[in-house]
Amino acid sequence: MRVLSSLLFNAAFILWTAAVCISGLPAFFSDSYKPVYGLGQRWGTGTIRLLRWLCGLRYELRGLERLPDGPVILACKHQSTWDTLVIPRLVPGRYPAYVLKIELTRLPLFGPLLRKGGMIAVDRSAGGKALKDMLAQARERVADGRSLVIYPEGTRTAPGKKLPYHPGVAALYKDLGLPVVPVALNSGFFWGRRAWLIRPGQILLEVLEPIEPGLDRRDFLQRLEAAVEGASGRLLKEAEEAASKP
Repeated sequence: MRVLSSLLFNAAFILWTAAVCISGLPAFFSDSYKPVYGLGQRWGTGTIRLLRWLCGLRYELRGLERLPDGPVILACKHQSTWDTLVIPRLVPGRYPAYVLKIELTRLPLFGPLLRKGGMIAVDRSAGGKALKDMLAQARERVADGRSLVIYPEGTRTAPGKKLPYHPGVAALYKDLGLPVVPVALNSGFFWGRRAWLIRPGQILLEVLEPIEPGLDRRDFLQRLEAAVEGASGRLLKEAEEAASKP
């Protein structure tokens, strides 16, 4: 049953993504990023519904009361495509701009929509220039009242694993003077990187205590990593225990 439901979801996901990208073509004629952003929200909502209907995969958001008002920097653990779909539900109305690798903006249809939506594309092969470009784009988004989303490890990781935290998140923290909100999750236990087989159950995402501006770079990164990795490990254990029950 799990194999069949996963096959059905993956087929539906591809068709749904293509349909959304094609339907978004008129948004290129708008002077605003908001029509494209709304399109992305519909894509995320539709995908989350497909996961629930076809795979029995639900989710729970915890700690939303910890989110400060106004623009923030969400520093999120990244284990699954699901992580990108749910973020707008954490900060509705704040139009979060994602920091992402520039290669994604070169994908047919999908890439131009990312650029039109005001996402912050980073060319990681450009060295120090990439950091300067990222900060310049981030200042523009914050000036427009938007929040930011960054995955400090730079890519999806398997549950229980971690990669070094990139300097970009510390640069945003220092330059923008905004609270950084750590976000932990266990999504990879259910829908992993490059995995087509999806496990039913309930993804847990937890918003943690904000890190206010003012720390030095080393203390900030240590506090961020300890918060995200510690809570993500706890949520993974909770998922494993729930899956082991008859």
